[in-house]
Amino acid sequence: GCKGSTGPSSVNPATNRPYGSDFPVITIGDMVAAQARLLDRLEIDRLLAVVGGSMGGFQALEWAARFPQRVRGVVPLATSARSTAQMLAWNAIMRRAIMSDPRWRGGHYYGHEAPTDGLAVARMIGHITYLSEPSLERKFGRSLQGSQRPAFTLGPEYAVESYLDYQGESFNARFDANSYLYILKAMDYFDLPGTHGSLEAALGRADARWLLLSFTSDWLYPSAEAELIAAALRRAQRPVEHLVIDSDLGHDAFLIEEDKVGPPLAAFLAACAIHA
Repeated sequence: GCKGSTGPSSVNPATNRPYGSDFPVITIGDMVAAQARLLDRLEIDRLLAVVGGSMGGFQALEWAARFPQRVRGVVPLATSARSTAQMLAWNAIMRRAIMSDPRWRGGHYYGHEAPTDGLAVARMIGHITYLSEPSLERKFGRSLQGSQRPAFTLGPEYAVESYLDYQGESFNARFDANSYLYILKAMDYFDLPGTHGSLEAALGRADARWLLLSFTSDWLYPSAEAELIAAALRRAQRPVEHLVIDSDLGHDAFLIEEDKVGPPLAAFLAACAIHA
């Protein structure tokens, strides 16, 4: 459903129909366990580094917690060690948008029209959380789309509305609504300190070097969350560096600010290779 492995759009061998919402809820740990099985099949025992941003950062952290002897370096970008109350809230709203679409059909919409309206709204909501107020203001301000004056109707008029509409519709072309629901749930359940008792217990066993990157305008995964991870690693006497990168691009900065992310990441990987 989202160019991944088996998911809710896959055929359930027990019914010969797509799983839909009968597909089991998965966790970040399940994703990492599947990756480890692939590495086993490829006969790769240890990784030079695990690098990931956002939910990929969850997976990088899970690698260190679940397979501490298999990673030499860990680089979580724009992420946290758990989904906070704010993250849970946004995810709940996005799920509600999808599940309120009549075409969702309780998750069994395959063979029918997909819940594209709900998925588009969910993506519009999610996309806002990736941005920042300064970047939105700089890019759009109060500019009207295709008009010089307000129409005083209930329809969309502003450029930022058109932009969000585009993001929602284009997401429909490449993503499955159920898959989005399952990914959001997997993110909800991620809680390293809750699962292991503390961050030190979760991450302190990994014999690895650490580089954490966070961004000043990222209000979805604020720098304070990365610093909690760094502080726990220092208490566990693990080599860690936390770089707070100045950017007004919000959460998306880890994808866009290549000139700011690339050099420290390259230096870190080189150091991992030297000390391998």
